[in-house]
Amino acid sequence: MLKPAQRRDPAALPRLLLTVLALALLWPGLQLSELNLAVLVAPDNLRNMGQFVSGFWPPAHDRDFLELLAQATLQTLAIATAGMALAWLLAMPLALLASRALSISALARGGQPAWWAQALRWPVRGLLIVLRSVPEIVWALLFVRAVGLGPTAGVLAIAITYAGMLGKVYAEIFESVDLRPTRALLLAGSPRLAAFAYGLLPNAAGEMLSYSVYRWECAIRASVVMGFVGAGGLGQQIDLSLRMFAGAEVASMLLTFLLLVLLADSLSRWLRGRLT
Repeated sequence: MLKPAQRRDPAALPRLLLTVLALALLWPGLQLSELNLAVLVAPDNLRNMGQFVSGFWPPAHDRDFLELLAQATLQTLAIATAGMALAWLLAMPLALLASRALSISALARGGQPAWWAQALRWPVRGLLIVLRSVPEIVWALLFVRAVGLGPTAGVLAIAITYAGMLGKVYAEIFESVDLRPTRALLLAGSPRLAAFAYGLLPNAAGEMLSYSVYRWECAIRASVVMGFVGAGGLGQQIDLSLRMFAGAEVASMLLTFLLLVLLADSLSRWLRGRLT
């Protein structure tokens, strides 16, 4: 039989303190956000929401609308894919510049590069912070002003924002994998590009692919949101239908978007299974 002192959880007090601290930090946040769940069950609000949702059924399915819906869906996919392709082209060189995985000065210092090499990476890391700190919808608003309404603004907005995200994560992946093959190639006199292709990339490809596919899924959702500011695709059509109180059309587009996300999720699972 264990004594009462032995049955006591030694981590109980730290967990209790962390719980109290979390609640103490959460309460001011709830106050500042002015969260009030009671308004959702107020009779007037329930009646208004019921009337609004009732207009969504049955979903629109006439031929002209379905043709428009198919075009908007393909445009959404094109925006997300083209934006991710441009983001990848920007992110790869930035990630290599921001990472110390290929640093030659670190070979003789136990993996720690020289101070001047670190200083040269800070501007690149600062650029990645700037790119990803501005939300894609803000970039979309700026590009709509610059290039006009249409999918071009959405593609550029996704490319800029996601380049910062991909570049940061790629650089961290490069530094977290086993660097012994890369350093062996560099010590043998191999060029950095060859050391990257044959030493670093094979170890990092799985994680890079997994994160890239996840970001492509996010880009599909982001392209719909950016459509509300005139960047084309399903979002722009949903915005127009909402303005005209065409609930049936909105329902059809929301169902299409749901199927689109499910398709992207299935494709990402298949790619991870085949290529990782």
